Amino acid sequence: MKILFVSLGCDKNRVDTEVMLGMLSGRGYSFTDDEEEAEAAVVNTCCFINDAKEESINTILELSERRKSGQLKALIVTGCLGQRYQEEIQKEIPEVDEILGISSTDKIITALDETIERNKLFSHKNYFDDLNKKPVGGLKRVITTGGLYNYLKIAEGCDKHCSYCIIPKVRGSYRSVPMEQLIADAKNLAAAGVTELLLVAQETTLYGTDLYGEKKLPELLHKLCEIEGFRWIRILYCYPEEITEEIIQAIKSEPKVCHYLDIPIQSGSDRILKKMGRRTNNAEIRALVKHLREEIPDICLRTTLISGFPGETAEDHNETMALVRDLRFDRLGVFTYSQEEDTPAAVMPDQVSERVKNTRRNKLMRLQQEIAFDNAKAMVGKVVDAVIEGRITDADDDEGFSYVARTYKDAPDIDGYVFVTGVKRELITGDYIKVRITGSNEYDLIGEEET
Repeated sequence: MKILFVSLGCDKNRVDTEVMLGMLSGRGYSFTDDEEEAEAAVVNTCCFINDAKEESINTILELSERRKSGQLKALIVTGCLGQRYQEEIQKEIPEVDEILGISSTDKIITALDETIERNKLFSHKNYFDDLNKKPVGGLKRVITTGGLYNYLKIAEGCDKHCSYCIIPKVRGSYRSVPMEQLIADAKNLAAAGVTELLLVAQETTLYGTDLYGEKKLPELLHKLCEIEGFRWIRILYCYPEEITEEIIQAIKSEPKVCHYLDIPIQSGSDRILKKMGRRTNNAEIRALVKHLREEIPDICLRTTLISGFPGETAEDHNETMALVRDLRFDRLGVFTYSQEEDTPAAVMPDQVSERVKNTRRNKLMRLQQEIAFDNAKAMVGKVVDAVIEGRITDADDDEGFSYVARTYKDAPDIDGYVFVTGVKRELITGDYIKVRITGSNEYDLIGEEET
């Protein structure tokens, strides 16, 4: 039977999807991206913000029509939306056969087998294990990223309870994956040809605190760097208050660890940060960025911000603008505040209008655009490592091949590219080369192979 598997949301969801695909492939199921030939469908959903929620619902609704008509013999929903809105989904979209909770993805084979055997529409059965069940690593996965890079989910859940965020209620408390299982998982990925490993969790910096009583991210990094095959190891989702000197020195000392950190700060206003339930302030953020750049001068820093949080004033917004202007992050994204039900922020007074949220977001992004363009221009003349992602043009007698690549400053599917021109030899996807930057085009760089 051919299954259409739709994975929505974050890269942590992608890991869950790949594990479920691994289970199903071992059962003998095959997969298709074509709705027309699919005999069953699984939707791994997201509900972090309203846009993600709408995308998940629309995808389920579209596939429910195919289930109702009999074109699909099973429609299974997994992921955050299913965990959060089980009753609503079954009431409003009864064509969904089974829902698997966050901690029940290991029941995917059972759910599909049961549904197909019952062969009956509107016969519901769900699986919801303990939300805080310990996560397991080292499982067989079907790689969906193309094989060049992939993600290692080192923990599940979150204990921070930021006032705008539903994640702790949906995905449970912070639970680290045992280190030996992560090493096994990483070795499997390296054996499959993955050369860039991205560490992900709701918060990577706290890895190990629940299992070992202390932060074990530095030790994990050292062990991962011993695995043959990896060229780059990249760390995402580091809360600023949890970045220790040991973590900084591990990044600095291990050649495989990219000089790249993703540090969500969310606001530059102390008043708003406190209302958000964040555990840092403007001065601490500034001190951390200063220290990181002193210790690792070529480090690339990415951050995210929320515009229009409840009660945010023009003064609060201007404080965030000043922080961005002063710190000049290499990469920056801005989300407008999403009023999520069952969160403290959703019922706070002084909710900001969508117009003001968008206006403030646009101002932040225009400022960041200027900074990013300046940073790109400042790269001219530097030589950096880059990984080839694909060929743009064939060789010409005078011009050579042209390729698209990423530098260590560019996380896949998030950041920009470097366009490498005039290459005198044929390269393949996954090759690592040195590139001398010769120019820039807005967010992207232009360069030539350094020989």
